[in-house]
Amino acid sequence: MKLLGTAGALLALSLAGCAWLEGGNMASAKLESKSGSKVWGSVSFRELGGKVEVRGDVRGLPPGGQFGFHVHEKGDCSAPDAASAGGHFNPTGKPHGHPDKTAERHAGDMPNLGADGEGNAVYVFETNLLTVSPGATSVVGRAVVVHANPDDYTSQPAGNSGPRIGCGLIRLRD
Repeated sequence: MKLLGTAGALLALSLAGCAWLEGGNMASAKLESKSGSKVWGSVSFRELGGKVEVRGDVRGLPPGGQFGFHVHEKGDCSAPDAASAGGHFNPTGKPHGHPDKTAERHAGDMPNLGADGEGNAVYVFETNLLTVSPGATSVVGRAVVVHANPDDYTSQPAGNSGPRIGCGLIRLRD
């Protein structure tokens, strides 16, 4: 019986290790509509090898449009217009900028979402400016926000992307 107990313990440790490798450093947000929109969906953040992969599945967008998409500083989506989420997450005090063209930018600046003809957006982006692990650049406890207009990446301080039409609190995943 002791052997089975040891084998069971080893199996449990092995499975726990696999779970950590697959999702131990993961967070997610459930997007809810704001500002009278019909936006909903989910966004996940997975930390691996010093980078965070952001994946989104966003629905209810106006078909064929581009939409600003950012991590915001406060994990509060309670206001009807999501103003309670505060500004873009910017722990290093950098100017706003395009993630593919500007290394010095807000940590929360991400590429625009692009909706298909049915108003759905599937999104994948990788960044080394965010973490899921605890620390100054962690997304956990912050909000992810979808805006009504595309981010122009030049207007300061936030890219002129308009009203907040979707918001979700980023939580550590079990």
